[in-house]
Amino acid sequence: MNAALDLVAVAGVILATVLIGVYGLRFSRTTSDFFVASRTVRPVWNASAISGEYLSAGTFLGLSGLVLLDGARGFWFPIGYAAGYLLVLAFVAAPLRRSGAYTIPDFVEARLESRSARRVTSAAVLIIGWLYIVPQLHGAGITLEVVAGLPTWVGAIVVAVLVAALVAAGGMRAITFVQGFHYWLKLTALLVPVVFVAFALGGAPETVDPQLVFPPSAGPGGIDAYATGSLLLALLLGTMGLPHVLVRFYTSPDGVSARTTTVIVIVMVSAFYAVSSAMGILSRIVAPDLAVPGVADTVVLVLPSRVFPGPVGQLLTALIVAGAFAAFLATSAGLVVSLAGVVSQDVFRGSVRSFRLSAVLCALVPLAVALLTVPAGLVASVGLVFVFAASSLSPVILLGVWWTRLTARGAIAGMIAGGLACALSLLVHAAVGGVGVAAPLLEQPAAWTIPFATTVTVVVSLGDRRGAPLRAERFLARLHAPEA
Repeated sequence: MNAALDLVAVAGVILATVLIGVYGLRFSRTTSDFFVASRTVRPVWNASAISGEYLSAGTFLGLSGLVLLDGARGFWFPIGYAAGYLLVLAFVAAPLRRSGAYTIPDFVEARLESRSARRVTSAAVLIIGWLYIVPQLHGAGITLEVVAGLPTWVGAIVVAVLVAALVAAGGMRAITFVQGFHYWLKLTALLVPVVFVAFALGGAPETVDPQLVFPPSAGPGGIDAYATGSLLLALLLGTMGLPHVLVRFYTSPDGVSARTTTVIVIVMVSAFYAVSSAMGILSRIVAPDLAVPGVADTVVLVLPSRVFPGPVGQLLTALIVAGAFAAFLATSAGLVVSLAGVVSQDVFRGSVRSFRLSAVLCALVPLAVALLTVPAGLVASVGLVFVFAASSLSPVILLGVWWTRLTARGAIAGMIAGGLACALSLLVHAAVGGVGVAAPLLEQPAAWTIPFATTVTVVVSLGDRRGAPLRAERFLARLHAPEA
């Protein structure tokens, strides 16, 4: 590695991000520009922006590390991440765009005509968003520590400050340009090293041992059916509960554009997951000594110099470092812009000035948490966010879009029940580890917390004497009727 070259790559990404953000700032004038880019983002660029913010530190660094650790078992994460957008496409993309809302709490309030339901939704959105930002800041710290020997807090502060400044200055309109650029940078930053390393190993005397890359324990006979099924359920349904994912569909011109955007996103994220997984497979051949929890997340940064000890390896590492920082910035920016919209409307007056203040506040909270906590496995950290989102928000969003009898009391009860059940199970598992036969249920709770939250929502709604809002059927007709 070359620390000076790696820092130049980081500086280059930061400079490009600032310049593109300034360019986008020229078009950010109205409140609608800041919240939903005036609903004018076309499918290809919107898909690039969604993919840019969705492919986080957990994907760029953590996925390859997970494949290094677990072999074929690690492929369940990219499968779940990509397939989650199929559910978004089928069930919520177009209806959410047709709702006319700015944020998820906006949608819940309009659908249920309840300020209380909005407040609970806003709390869930903030918890999910802040929990998702923390791994991005940890990833930035790990990257600068590995390539330049800097303290981990430096990377976290750099990303948090830059994201807060960009979001506050230009809102959704400016961030859309930035995130679209970041996707293509991230794909290039991994694709080029993968091609170089693959060709280098192809001409080397080493042969790929299938037992090393795909060990028997990772096959059907070695897979824990419950844990795997619960994980996939969390990833599939958790995608539609992520605020920074759903808010982007509000930027589409219409429902058809929202659906088209989702199809393109599936192609884009699948291409990136294939490249990232390939990097993990190559790592099992070249760097099996890094298959240690906590260390495996650095394998993407180390691999090029293992194969190419000279300048070529240094240049490839610098390219990867640039892509990694793009991952931290894009995901953090998407989360902060979605959270700022919620805080601005729920706490302040929903003006441009309050949006900017909210952006700063929404970046400072996860920064404080990141500075006070120790980085864990990046994929595992992000996976916990998916579990919580799937248990708290996803059932209410699905029922809100498709079930006329949903009530505010039912939605509130379901969100609280699902969120608390998920949080308690994960905390108990973290505190005491396995508890006999209950250990798998605590470690991977989605398989029971999601049905539990859905059941509570339905039962409370059916028993609510006030019933659903009088305009519920008219509202759902608006969500599902095609545009003229």
